Amino acid sequence: MSMFDSSPATPLVLRADQPLLDEAQLAAAAFLARYSGRTLESYRTDLRQFFQWADNVGLAPLEATRPHIELYRAWMDERGLAASTVDRRLSTICGYYRFAHIDGRITANPAQYVRRPRVHPTTQRGMDRGELASFLYTAERISPMHAALAVLLGLNGLRVSEACGANVENLGFERGHRTLQIVGKGNKPAGVPLVPRTARTLDLAIGERTHGPILIRHDGRRLDARTAYRWVRSVGNRAGLERTHPHMLRAAFIMAALDAGVPLRDVQIAARHADPRTTTIYDRRRQNYDRHAAYAVVAFVTSG
Repeated sequence: MSMFDSSPATPLVLRADQPLLDEAQLAAAAFLARYSGRTLESYRTDLRQFFQWADNVGLAPLEATRPHIELYRAWMDERGLAASTVDRRLSTICGYYRFAHIDGRITANPAQYVRRPRVHPTTQRGMDRGELASFLYTAERISPMHAALAVLLGLNGLRVSEACGANVENLGFERGHRTLQIVGKGNKPAGVPLVPRTARTLDLAIGERTHGPILIRHDGRRLDARTAYRWVRSVGNRAGLERTHPHMLRAAFIMAALDAGVPLRDVQIAARHADPRTTTIYDRRRQNYDRHAAYAVVAFVTSG
């Protein structure tokens, strides 16, 4: 049994002479205890990969030095992993050793000064204003439930897990605004104001129901993330958009807010990003050629 297993297959029998976890796994448990949901699963997977590599080369994780972590990075590079994947795994390992250091299990963090790969901002183009409008219009023509999912993602910028987890009883009013209380990333509660179009769309989807999930499948059960992905892809196909997925709608919300001139700080708060640098990533993705400096230069030179 490893602490990296989500759940044991058989009941565990604890014996004093056979501790359940060694020091390295206890350190991992202490690090992972801070996270939940998909973040927890992602970090758990990253550590599992590193622990497996360390076992293959005969290295005790808590005895690793910076050259060992550099070798692990080189091993990942040789396997052809994307720079973003290598960077994420190294970030996870650095966090693991940072907390092992805080807890006194090691004297220094061996991953602190490991070279990170340069991760370039993605050039994938998100939905523009017209495409988002087309997606919302198409969703309304399919069903009220498809439309409700579309407005929560595209007009309020919710994550798909937040939209699927929203309940009817969490709707309310606050200082003249229709609001929705959600559980955000990291199990953090958050209140979201609903614009009139979103509120009307949700009312149509909810009907006479007074409790339970806002978004439900055709069989009456709560909408799950996998089904939400299928719905978004189906709506996108009907709208003539390629390879649509739920995060494209959240990204479209953020990019539309930035294009509309909303201050970066306000967009960060609306998107519930802990770091404003995360919000600026979406700003770099816009590829807004209308604002390219070349046009201003031409106008300036020719006007002289």
